[in-house]
Amino acid sequence: MRRILVLVVALVTACAASSVAAAATSFSVAALQVALRAQGHYPAVVDGVDGPLTRTGLTAFQRKRGIRATGKVGRATRSALGPLGKPLLGQRELSVGAVGWDVSSLEFNLIPFGLARAAVDGRFTAATAQALIQFQTARGLAADGIAGNLTFAALARHPNVGSLTPPVQTHVVSAGESFFSIAERYHVSPLLLAKASGLKLSTIIVPGQRLTLPAGALLSGRTTLGVATGLPAPRDSVRASIDHWSAVYGVDPRLARATAWMESGFQEDVVSNVGAIGVMQLLPNTWTWVDQVLLGTTTPRTYDGNVQAGVRYLRWLLDQFGGDSRLALAGYYQGAQAVRDRGLFDDTKRYVSIILKLYGTV
Repeated sequence: MRRILVLVVALVTACAASSVAAAATSFSVAALQVALRAQGHYPAVVDGVDGPLTRTGLTAFQRKRGIRATGKVGRATRSALGPLGKPLLGQRELSVGAVGWDVSSLEFNLIPFGLARAAVDGRFTAATAQALIQFQTARGLAADGIAGNLTFAALARHPNVGSLTPPVQTHVVSAGESFFSIAERYHVSPLLLAKASGLKLSTIIVPGQRLTLPAGALLSGRTTLGVATGLPAPRDSVRASIDHWSAVYGVDPRLARATAWMESGFQEDVVSNVGAIGVMQLLPNTWTWVDQVLLGTTTPRTYDGNVQAGVRYLRWLLDQFGGDSRLALAGYYQGAQAVRDRGLFDDTKRYVSIILKLYGTV
């Protein structure tokens, strides 16, 4: 027990020491973001940065649960966060099947070792074990995919390995290309493609210009909602699916099509850097929530099922904001709670404005 306590102290100390740098990442902050996201209070990517969204989400969660909104994670907050709120990293051995704050912390540290950022969810899976084996191999440890004392000690010696980033991929624009055609080529969202280069989707790009590709860009080998497949669904089929479910749920099909075009360019195989998938770019936990709460059934993990869930979610957002399309779109991008609590962020305003310009054109 004393050895485990020493390891916990070492891990926490290493984390705290690294936080003095500007925008430093912390595996404990990443674990908090995972737990808040599961509670619907953190809408962004798990990046380990103690930024405004994290702090706002934490205080909003504390107020909702009747906990004094200090912005600090104490025993009461951890308990209220449920299974993802405890225990701390290093307090127990971890292997496949484990769930908790410590698993989220470990997963964040394993991103440079092959674990997808979208897989940082506090659940120790086979993918977690595979990335852990890569870490253990790199550190000269027994590569058994089980996190014990030696693994925790190695993490304490190399804090915040999760803050490392993969090599940047770029694309040189050719004549006649647009954000949408390039996004289709790499199977990414056109919006994320523009943002990765620090540009707006309305920016005019020119031949010879170099664009930064977002994480997950894939030039070949199509996938459909994470499963290898053959030819993608034709855009006409996707469009027909959007129109069908819009009629079912009473959503203006022009609004739904504009949203889908903005999110994916009608591509079924797009996976964003935060793990949003499909035509409507739904986060897996959002899709599950729509199935369980709004639909009461599990939609198929196909492009049509993704469209059904996405359009139903858009219907719910329209209802939440009294039919205000602008606020519903903001909620789709930023999260309904964040829109209510903080208003529209600048990038949200740009997102909404572009969809409204696309309205009736796709």
